Amino acid sequence: MDPYWGYEVALGVVLAYAVAVVVLYRSGRVGPERTFSLLGPALMIKTRRGRDAIDRWGRFRRFWTAAGDLGIALAVISMALIVGTLLLEAALAFRVSAANAPTVQEAIGLPGINPFIPIGYGILALVIGVVLHELAHGIIARSQGIGVKSLGVLWCVVPVGAFVEQDDADMMAAPRRKRDRVAAAGILANLAIAVVFFVVLAALVTTSVAPNANGVGIAAVSAGSPAANLTLAPGDILLAVNGTNLTTVALFESTLAHTVPHENVSVVYYSAALGRVVSTRVRLAPSPTVAGRGFLGVLPSYLTPAELEQTLVSPLGASDGPLVGALYWISLPLAGLEPIGGTTTQYYHLTGPLAGANPAAFWVGANILYWISWMSLLLGLSNALPLVPLDGGLLFRDFAASVAARFRRGWSENRLEEFGGRAVAVSSVAILVLLAWQFIVPRLF
Repeated sequence: MDPYWGYEVALGVVLAYAVAVVVLYRSGRVGPERTFSLLGPALMIKTRRGRDAIDRWGRFRRFWTAAGDLGIALAVISMALIVGTLLLEAALAFRVSAANAPTVQEAIGLPGINPFIPIGYGILALVIGVVLHELAHGIIARSQGIGVKSLGVLWCVVPVGAFVEQDDADMMAAPRRKRDRVAAAGILANLAIAVVFFVVLAALVTTSVAPNANGVGIAAVSAGSPAANLTLAPGDILLAVNGTNLTTVALFESTLAHTVPHENVSVVYYSAALGRVVSTRVRLAPSPTVAGRGFLGVLPSYLTPAELEQTLVSPLGASDGPLVGALYWISLPLAGLEPIGGTTTQYYHLTGPLAGANPAAFWVGANILYWISWMSLLLGLSNALPLVPLDGGLLFRDFAASVAARFRRGWSENRLEEFGGRAVAVSSVAILVLLAWQFIVPRLF
């Protein structure tokens, strides 16, 4: 089989798309005022349908004005948070080796490119997040008296994009506060989606999921190891070793650290295959990595079943503190614990009103809720970057102009707008440098 077949197919698709766009453009069917228009390489498919619905939703002006003001506040907080994170990563980049440095693919939050985002769940979550993001722009724009020219989809955006096209003249003529409400609307929508779907997932897990036992989950078993001889398998839960109850992965590691090769130890575990607790003894082998240490031959899960449940339900209530709990929730995909499936689902049983439900279908639904929340959070935070053409770029431009207006009262509106444009140009370059920094610096030093 041709090893470059995938690249050849992708190149063929891109060339076919380019030819189709050129043909449409020359025939006059693609243009700024046509149904089909271009935004860079993306094909905009416009429609005026749906504008009436946006007008109806936008008539609640007081509500949407308050929502827009809340969006501005959340956008400022998100902007500070994400820029602070980039600065911290820039400082830490000097301590990261080239082998451990992130790849460009890992930094791009798109399904099919980022190795940690599953294509199916990722595309569904991204489309929902983008569509609602753009609808929020349109609704708040109408509530502020800013026109909406069209709405539709962007083709040739991975996987697909959406847009609500505001009237540019109305946007530029509107007071800064009104257009900032419009710019912040998408960020507000994404953060709201993240919270709503997180709450639904937490309620679902709380009422319907229970660990089979309180211990350390087994993610893998080494072939020919003492654990394999015991018929321990992925999906089982270790409860105790040598009389020590295992409630954390760290406790499991420290318990084995105090054993020696050929030592006979007691092992208590929950067998997913048998559906019950098994108590037995096993003779440890010599550790292949640490001299003088006993070796059981199991790879524990990153989080215990109880910790994973806690992370899905209430990460801010984690025993290690709310910050660590929040980081656990965000990093579940990096730890291989999202989407939840296979071995991980064997740590649990369904209970409550869904006790008789199909476990596979249940976890598909739970994964959908998680990924919609996760992708929406990613969209909200990334759009808050003070980078053109993101929403945060427009907000930063107006923030800079507003600050200048306080200290340069003699400046005309045109000069204030020019100052804001220069400020966001500088911030955009700075953000791009920070984004590239974490990939380049570890490979240089």
